[in-house]
Amino acid sequence: QVQLVEFGGGLVQAGGSLRLSCAASGRIFSISTMGWYRQAPGKQRELVARITSSGATNYGDSVKGRFTISRENAKKTVYLQMNSLKPEDTGVYYCNQAKEGATWWGQGTQVTVSS
Repeated sequence: QVQLVEFGGGLVQAGGSLRLSCAASGRIFSISTMGWYRQAPGKQRELVARITSSGATNYGDSVKGRFTISRENAKKTVYLQMNSLKPEDTGVYYCNQAKEGATWWGQGTQVTVSS
């Protein structure tokens, strides 16, 4: 059984930084692709960043150069370091775990960037 719990959201001023964490349960964390997605009010959920089991990463165009995804398999945790935050980064950030067609989601954590 996989469960994902996100930590680290909050309110920050534009230009600031936040670090999100996602703690996973279950036994397949190290062989899963982990991702962060976000959803702003009235918009569809979009990919922020993703990291494969081998450490390959990809990012949404709007966050490239500002956000960094990383993982720590021993702790079954994936991180999202967010720098130079902008008001348009505001939304609910969801952790995702994917393996062989199966996917799991966390409950989400709110990130609000004030101008």
